Amino acid sequence: MSADDVIKAWDQADPTAIHPLRQVSEDAYWDSGRAQADMLATVIPDGVKVMDFGAGDGRVAIPLAALGYEVTAVDSSQNMLDRLTERAPDLTTVQADADGIAGHLGRRRMDAVYSLAVLIHHSHQDCLHIIGKLRAATKLGGILVLDWPLSDTPAEADSWIGVTTWSPQQQSEACTELGLEPVESDLPWGVYRAVKVDS
Repeated sequence: MSADDVIKAWDQADPTAIHPLRQVSEDAYWDSGRAQADMLATVIPDGVKVMDFGAGDGRVAIPLAALGYEVTAVDSSQNMLDRLTERAPDLTTVQADADGIAGHLGRRRMDAVYSLAVLIHHSHQDCLHIIGKLRAATKLGGILVLDWPLSDTPAEADSWIGVTTWSPQQQSEACTELGLEPVESDLPWGVYRAVKVDS
């Protein structure tokens, strides 16, 4: 599937199909976002500027902002951002895909960027493209938290809810190319520091 296909499918999906906890209860869904915001706070310095790429309806962005971060919620779906704004009208939202981030930021860079449910649904090529744009939006020394899973048998997603995985070698080569340094953490996602690319 192309990136546009994935975006279109997510935008048209029923909210209960997007996250399994919504089928349990709304409280369970939002509680999971607060728990993930707390996890992010263990690797992102206090009070910095943070971008949530693929923010959806704000499940993680809203509680992260409540922890004192200056959060910009980015999503390609205006429907999702409208839902977010209903809950948190003061949170900054930007409708953009990866290619649209630079147009919004201009010369500014974020202290941290996270993407928790985007990369796994894209092909290797689209995933690399998105990560490159997220890295470009991050200050040198800044933190990126990415849903970029490894596997001994890497594979590409074959549907909008499929999962793409990477071999350790593929990911290591991509990190070198993009300027990402892996950071040890206990988080369920990869944590990276933005570094200069070796010439």
